Amino acid sequence: MTNTTRLVLFWTPRVLGILFATFISLFALDVFEGGFRFPDTLIALFMHLIPTFLLVITLLVAWRWEWVGTVVFIGLAVYYVVWAWGRFPWVTYAAISGPLAVMGGLFLLNWVWRAKMKG
Repeated sequence: MTNTTRLVLFWTPRVLGILFATFISLFALDVFEGGFRFPDTLIALFMHLIPTFLLVITLLVAWRWEWVGTVVFIGLAVYYVVWAWGRFPWVTYAAISGPLAVMGGLFLLNWVWRAKMKG
């Protein structure tokens, strides 16, 4: 495996994780259309950003231990489809679970590659 391939394999799931957390956090902006008072808006914003916080924490842990990213991101992809089944069109599942599954798969490849390099 070339050095460029190693770098791409290392950085791609991490950059995708940052972009996906940014994408998910955009959904929290709808709290500003609610016409709430300022303290209520802050509480609602915090509540809407909890999934983003969980993604960022998972990404920080997975940055060092790729197996965590593999398990959590693939688990979140499956969980979202099961939890939201029948509520949305299939595009919604693809937009949310798809990137999570891809990130989990890339963390898996990175984890396997590192294990082969150590062994």
